[in-house]
Amino acid sequence: MTHQTVGHPPRPGLPDDPLASVGEPTPSCPVEVTLAALRGRWTTLVIRELLRGDRTFSELRQALPALSDKVLSDRLAHLVQVGVLDRRRQADWPPRTHYGLTPHGRRLGPVLQALWDWGAQQPPPASEP
Repeated sequence: MTHQTVGHPPRPGLPDDPLASVGEPTPSCPVEVTLAALRGRWTTLVIRELLRGDRTFSELRQALPALSDKVLSDRLAHLVQVGVLDRRRQADWPPRTHYGLTPHGRRLGPVLQALWDWGAQQPPPASEP
């Protein structure tokens, strides 16, 4: 008997990879890695702002005025840690820290666009009674 995938084209959204056949989420799963990088409220909006170009902390705070300094700091630190952002300190006076997407981080642009496109096709959530 041949393997069930022999002669069948892969279906969209189902990669031909053993990691795609696990029975539970694993930290090494590429989807879990991506979701972990995007974790936390506001993360996608921070990335959106940085897709427009490098920004300082103050510029990000101005672009996202409802975002607290603490949460912004947390999101930036996390994104630097997972390799999505570069953090560069400029030795001017006053010193400024610039954040920019790494090449790896820039590849999240199409991911965010796909999430937007999918969500835009869904009906609005029903109001709770």
